[in-house]
Amino acid sequence: MFYVYLLKSEKDGKHYIGFTSDLRKRFQEHVSGKNRSTFYRRPLKLIYYECYTDGDVAKRRETQIKSGKAHTALLKRLGER
Repeated sequence: MFYVYLLKSEKDGKHYIGFTSDLRKRFQEHVSGKNRSTFYRRPLKLIYYECYTDGDVAKRRETQIKSGKAHTALLKRLGER
């Protein structure tokens, strides 16, 4: 399985979008500070994820969410905006 996920920084309220094949392991890497992109934004909360059987589809979805419209739509749906 492949996952596209959205983290929210409890420190600054900003979001991080990622892609992984092991969501639990990847989240622990973020929480423990092993990821440079989120190190200074800890503590983090996993607020959303999508699951896919095809890694290429998941990667395309991550790219789509990182774009303006899809990102805004997802945040609205989650009540984040």
